[in-house]
Amino acid sequence: MTALATAPAAADARERVAWPLLLGVRHHGPGSARGVVAALDAARPDAVLIEGPAEADGLAALAADPEMRPPVALLAHAADDPGRAAFWPFAAFSPEWTAVRWALGRGVPVRFADLPAAHTLATSDPTWGDDEEADGAGRIDPLAELARAAGHEDPEQWWEDVVELRGDTDPLAPFAALADAMTALRERYGHGGHPRDLVREAHMRLRLRAARKEFGDAVAVVCGAWHVPALAKRTTVTADRALLKGLPKVKAELTWVPWTHRRLARRSGYGAGIESPGWYDHLFAAPDRPVERWMTKVAGLLREADHPVSSAHVIEAVRLAQTLAALRGRPRPGLDETTDAVRAVLCEGSDVPLALVRDRLVVGDALGEVPAAAPAVPLQRDLDRLQRSLRIKPEAEERALDLDLRGATDAARSRLLHRLRLLGVDWGEPTAGRTGTTGTFRESWRLRWQPELHVRVAEAGVWGTTVEAAATARAESRALAADSLGEITALAERCLLAGLTDALPAVLGALADRAALDTDVAHLADALPALARSLRYGDVRGTDTAALAGVAAGLAERICVGLPPACVHLDAEAAAQMRDRLDAVHTAIGLLPEPAGAAEPGTLALRWASVLRRLAEAERVPGVVRGRAARTLLDEGRLQDDETARLMGLALSPGTPPADAAAWIDGFVGGSGGGLLLVHDERLLALLDGWLAGVPAEAFTDVLPLLRRTFGAYEPGVRRTLGELVARGPQAAAPGPAALVPGFAAALDEERADGVLPLLHLVLDTEAPA
Repeated sequence: MTALATAPAAADARERVAWPLLLGVRHHGPGSARGVVAALDAARPDAVLIEGPAEADGLAALAADPEMRPPVALLAHAADDPGRAAFWPFAAFSPEWTAVRWALGRGVPVRFADLPAAHTLATSDPTWGDDEEADGAGRIDPLAELARAAGHEDPEQWWEDVVELRGDTDPLAPFAALADAMTALRERYGHGGHPRDLVREAHMRLRLRAARKEFGDAVAVVCGAWHVPALAKRTTVTADRALLKGLPKVKAELTWVPWTHRRLARRSGYGAGIESPGWYDHLFAAPDRPVERWMTKVAGLLREADHPVSSAHVIEAVRLAQTLAALRGRPRPGLDETTDAVRAVLCEGSDVPLALVRDRLVVGDALGEVPAAAPAVPLQRDLDRLQRSLRIKPEAEERALDLDLRGATDAARSRLLHRLRLLGVDWGEPTAGRTGTTGTFRESWRLRWQPELHVRVAEAGVWGTTVEAAATARAESRALAADSLGEITALAERCLLAGLTDALPAVLGALADRAALDTDVAHLADALPALARSLRYGDVRGTDTAALAGVAAGLAERICVGLPPACVHLDAEAAAQMRDRLDAVHTAIGLLPEPAGAAEPGTLALRWASVLRRLAEAERVPGVVRGRAARTLLDEGRLQDDETARLMGLALSPGTPPADAAAWIDGFVGGSGGGLLLVHDERLLALLDGWLAGVPAEAFTDVLPLLRRTFGAYEPGVRRTLGELVARGPQAAAPGPAALVPGFAAALDEERADGVLPLLHLVLDTEAPA
């Protein structure tokens, strides 16, 4: 199919065509695409029918728009339920796409002949594209059956050999041969496990009859080769209409949307029937010297990745690919031969750079473009406007975006991305980057535009015609429907991040009502961190958060009152969860402003410190919570060394069950900084060492997993130092610096220490004392 017809064959092709001309193809095949163009050039039909939803007739003309760049897809969604959607993708190498462009370029009428999307969307399982070549229970793969009959195990390679890589002087002969093969398959397998195809084919026959009545017999049909025997079958109009009678139907809306090569790949979840869209695109775009051009592209990619590749490498890789094709009896090097040559020569036998070639070239991230004239919901129009004004172009390839919220443009970008996330349009995903958990002036995002997001935008269009209005309405609705306090506080945080000031009154009202009724301290503790972050974010973005601060202060007060009783008599799992809540609440209280009317600064912090002390000394509180409370007090400077030693001595006393003592250790020295605490306070280490040495043998295996989890999280250097300290044995007095770190002097050298002061003042940007 890859060669154009010779002049004599082209001259009389129209006269010897048996109309209608049925051009059976494989969807997204470059050889089929060029073969379709050659056949249409030879036959010169008066009208062209394409396999696709019938309602797309009015959109066909947009395919000739200069701004339309494949890969693209027809998107159909139910008007009353935009979440019910279906895609019909087209690549530059899709035979259907080349047929549409051929017809539009010559003024030939073009129509879509498949079952209307109105029926497809009304079924319980909308079709996301065609499924002719999808394997499943009771279904056959036509290509696999033909390859097996020809003695080939790999249908992909067989198809490449007989269609994609061969040339023909007669542009119509391959289609006739393929039609004969499919006829034999249909005679044996019937619908082949695709009963819905019988309905689709009945509609195609009706559309074909209508086209012949309107344009005459010279009509060409471009469709999946599997359907050719059914379209050639002689049936009555009555019989075909009977198959369509009673089909469910919805109101459907259609448009063009950008698509990606990655979404054409079978491994992405869309069963398009191709595994290498980037390779197929190359074959279609480079019909002459495709192997040489491919190796040049691969070399360029590897050089960009700092992999040394020379011109000699490229020449040798081409020779190897051609030699492998000859040895394997193939007409030309295919993807297998070029891949093997790339691995052996350009990648020097390594699969690591080869994985980059497969991802970036064999599959690829090409993203199509659709002209502004294409129909779109108002929300999509507003999103397009914002993307242009904020200069963030949708791209299929994942990229990082760092934002400085002090700048107007970056702040607006942040608001847009957060608003889209509220609407379920996850174009961007926040990443750790330079963004701390308490909020700063910076945000880091990972952006990647997926074709399915067009469906999400259409679905979100029910909430408003602009991104801001839709996100506001969606937030208000979620606040009213929220089932838990934590859900509302998280929503308040997201509203502040998104700059939805109009939604805050409804969200804060729901928050205040829910907080007043919720008596579960665990729920209150889960809700407070989000409120604290919201206050911090609001400060960064200049948002008025006075009402939110009042709710947060009330929650903090209720947590201080209710937390100690809530920590009594917890099982191990609940105690571990409460330990995590303790950490989160401590961080949150450190961020909260002083409540209005406080007697003196620091009142809230003092109140929280008293709660921690109660928890650290309460016997009925689980060891992991008591240990974490003691550690938190020590870190904050509210617990003296002798008090800490006393609490540890009590927790590790002989009368304490080993499992409880191990839980206290996990709470006290687990997490960040626990190992350094033991390194620098040998008294605590000695207490811990003495307890561990005295654990009975029958109890040791019970506490070992918890201890390994605790100490296994330490840095290797910390574990090594602890081992050296324990190996040295107990000391009579607290060690000095020389005992803690090898290489330290026995006494402080003040003159050498003073030498670093100028550097410290420079780093801290402070004035040195006179």
